[in-house]
Amino acid sequence: MLYDVLKIKHLEDYKLELEFENGVKGVIDFSVYLKKGGVFGKFKNMNYFRKAYINMELGTICWPGSLDIAPETLYAKLKSKK
Repeated sequence: MLYDVLKIKHLEDYKLELEFENGVKGVIDFSVYLKKGGVFGKFKNMNYFRKAYINMELGTICWPGSLDIAPETLYAKLKSKK
């Protein structure tokens, strides 16, 4: 089942607290994306990373320039931590 991201909160460095529509919430450290390179190389600029917002149409976190991470990927990361 696919759940939308409803809330995000920047905690520190590359950590964001996410809350999904079904009440699941937790913290994801996005610093691992720095190693992926490509479009995620933009995350090296902390000012860019902090511009994360929720695109309600997509139900996920986005950054300027059409960069997003699928909500099911984010949800799986949180569930795997439990």
